[in-house]
Amino acid sequence: MDLVEEIKNSAIDHLPNDQFIVEVAVSSGKGPKKITVAIDGDNGVGIDDCALLSRVISTKLEELGLIEQIQNLEVTTPGLDKPLKIIRQYLKNIGRRVKIQWLDKTEEGKLIAATEDAVTVQIEKGKGNKKEVTEEVIPYTEIKNTFVLVSFK
Repeated sequence: MDLVEEIKNSAIDHLPNDQFIVEVAVSSGKGPKKITVAIDGDNGVGIDDCALLSRVISTKLEELGLIEQIQNLEVTTPGLDKPLKIIRQYLKNIGRRVKIQWLDKTEEGKLIAATEDAVTVQIEKGKGNKKEVTEEVIPYTEIKNTFVLVSFK
């Protein structure tokens, strides 16, 4: 089993049911490695959750005899500047406005559904009496990136 899988399995065993792994990245190359673990949760993730998981992963790295090879271990949540990566993130954000970068265009709208294969986004075009609302079903294979939009209104 490779290091990424070892970290994922160790983390999954210690995360509450409402939290999940978004990504585990291990720097490549020679010398000390940097490990970044991004976690998210259906009800959010706090700093204490990140600290606990960091301790769990550090212990696992010690058990594997790899702690000396690690320069930096970071357990974090994906920020607003990071695209959605897994279906569970899409499900968590149903009802929110998103910006979807397709392979050939960009659309903004309200995320209204997510399945194993695609997302459905409600898109408004025009204003006033000329406002038109459509629903687009977008397969994940056609999505380059999806960002959650935050409104400060």
